[in-house]
Amino acid sequence: MRTTKGAARTRAKRRLYRQAKGYRGGRGRLLRSVKETLLRAGAYALRDRRARKRDFRRLWIIRINAAVRERGLRYSEFIHGLQLAGLELDRKTLAEMAVRDPAAFDAVVAQVRAKLVL
Repeated sequence: MRTTKGAARTRAKRRLYRQAKGYRGGRGRLLRSVKETLLRAGAYALRDRRARKRDFRRLWIIRINAAVRERGLRYSEFIHGLQLAGLELDRKTLAEMAVRDPAAFDAVVAQVRAKLVL
């Protein structure tokens, strides 16, 4: 008796259809379209996971720059001063401090300003 892929193939298809749930038209119903769509969706997801990291870094830099300019420095001077002062705070933390805890951010700026020769 010959063997077939019956149960395994059905399971594989079911897994694909479950992933494509909610897609419009044939993209969620037709096997070939489902496979193509899921492949492309995976590529977009990978690309956008990378892009999200870039976008957040840009946002943090914009926020830090705005907060630092209010205090009379430029972003590049501030980052250089951080390095001179030996403060190892990342941009995410600095942006959060600038928005939520201005007093602490003022203290960091004061330390940076003390190390800078302006």
